[in-house]
Amino acid sequence: MRRILLALPLTEEKGFEKIAAAIRKHAKNELKVDIPSNGVPLYTDARHYSSHGIPAVLYGAGPHSILEANAHNADENLRLNDLKAATKIIALAVADLLS
Repeated sequence: MRRILLALPLTEEKGFEKIAAAIRKHAKNELKVDIPSNGVPLYTDARHYSSHGIPAVLYGAGPHSILEANAHNADENLRLNDLKAATKIIALAVADLLS
């Protein structure tokens, strides 16, 4: 057996806490719920950034789980209101981080 691919995980790099806090603050204001900071088993390109010391945070719009979203299936879905809320949350978080 020969390994042909190794996908290293997304790691917590110095500075990610500030990004996550800004997102969670605006998500709580917009969605009226606390957004937990936790990992999920996803294959993501963000891992390439973290492997070079660049802090990265994954935040997505829509359902709370891969199963709920029916991810990677023919009828994967996202409600437009969820997309609008996530766009607003990220825009406000970026504005905070840049100010």
